[in-house]
Amino acid sequence: MSKRKIVESKVLVTGGAGFIGSNLIERLLSQDNTVVCLDNFSTGKEENIKDFLEHPNFILQKGDIRNLEDCKLAVRGVSYILHQAALGSVPRSINDPITSNEVNVSGFLNMLLAAKEEGVKRFVYAASSSTYGDHPGLPKIEDKIGKPLSPYAITKYVNELYARNFSELYGLETIGLRYFNVFGRRQDPNGAYAAVIPKFVRSFLEGKSPTVNGDGTHSRDFTYVENVIQANQLAALTESKEAINTVYNVACGENTSLNELVEAIKEYLGLFDESVKNIHVNYGPERKADVKHSLASIEKAKELLGYQPTHSFQEGLNESIDWYRKYLV
Repeated sequence: MSKRKIVESKVLVTGGAGFIGSNLIERLLSQDNTVVCLDNFSTGKEENIKDFLEHPNFILQKGDIRNLEDCKLAVRGVSYILHQAALGSVPRSINDPITSNEVNVSGFLNMLLAAKEEGVKRFVYAASSSTYGDHPGLPKIEDKIGKPLSPYAITKYVNELYARNFSELYGLETIGLRYFNVFGRRQDPNGAYAAVIPKFVRSFLEGKSPTVNGDGTHSRDFTYVENVIQANQLAALTESKEAINTVYNVACGENTSLNELVEAIKEYLGLFDESVKNIHVNYGPERKADVKHSLASIEKAKELLGYQPTHSFQEGLNESIDWYRKYLV
């Protein structure tokens, strides 16, 4: 099946100055779309969108999804919304559940309402694998979830409930994409809530020992950002009634332990600097509310959306490391 691409449309990307959002914007602009970026820069970064600021089809709106008027302004004339704005991170939500709820639930509801009132064609939103909670089954299948283990997971599940409700009550076409540990270019390696891959890569590039939470046997379905870009476009454009108003796993369908991740990073970086291979890692305590293993079934996305990952974990990792070597060294 040929991959569908959004072209010559007006698209809103919320959280567009973030890691995933900025990658989506870059691709959409290259496909002759007009792109509106809505971001309050609480976690998004100006540097992520600096290359777009002079683009004639790029519109930056500094605003907050917690403000309904900002949402209404951002959706004017828009055909598709790719909603990425959120406060991510399980630990952040444990430390500050109120703000996570305000952004991820109240902000999400504002966006749904604005989308409904504007009559947008499709509302595609970033859901999360955290929704599977304590369900022990592997691989994770969309209709089998457990109890959420963190405030963040609760907020992302509430998003799915609200989206389904707006579809049923108001006819708004929605699709949720449950991301599994997305990584890639522009992902921030700094800060208390930095994701594991950029954090580890930065440590090795600096000749330092990274710290692994737990004994390194925790595993994740690490998913390169190119696969996420593909899934968003497929979700926005599918014409199958069966394919809309539901949720999909977006992943590679393969899992990698943290110990395997460390070795994969060392091996590739070792091609450029042999000394990296001699750096040992530190092991620390497990994080609260951390799921031991995560692995996605991507059969539903393959069947109904035509999704097929273009990058394996290793291919994506190598491309990411090349980007960090260029921008961090």
